Amino acid sequence: MDTDKILELLFYTLPAIITGLIAYYFFKMHTSNEEGRRRYLIHKEAQKTAMPLRLQAYERLVLLLERISPSKLLIRIAPQSSNKKDYEEYLISQIEQEYEHNLTQQIYVSAESWDIITTAKNATIQLIRKSNMSDAVDTSDKLREVMLSDLFDKQSPSSVAVAYLKNEVAEMWQE
Repeated sequence: MDTDKILELLFYTLPAIITGLIAYYFFKMHTSNEEGRRRYLIHKEAQKTAMPLRLQAYERLVLLLERISPSKLLIRIAPQSSNKKDYEEYLISQIEQEYEHNLTQQIYVSAESWDIITTAKNATIQLIRKSNMSDAVDTSDKLREVMLSDLFDKQSPSSVAVAYLKNEVAEMWQE
């Protein structure tokens, strides 16, 4: 008799347990979907405000690269004396100043982009130092001449970095 009552109780509770489990499963799926939708909407809203800031950062970094590009740098910054060492130090200080002025922009760009910008800056400084070590350079005007002639043969570090940044911005529109 006890087994009959237990079986009867089991037959009454089993459908309730199954219904409860199904209800729990659907409730869990619904809350998970709602949480995903809410995250998507928050992300979408954040993108609306972050995208202009990121684009502005890329613009500023391209401007930085253009300003430290050796050809533009040499035109913009004329030597103040004929001393080649003074001119070298002045050019490098201008590059460092431009770079430091834009340090905060690294927040808005990828780590790879920032590394490429830093590499372009360092390569430009190395180009100045290497040109200044040449035996043909004895004045600041000769330094300018040697650096510009070196750039005829190859791309400047800045132009390579600008091309990379342009590519990264183009990829932002495809996301």
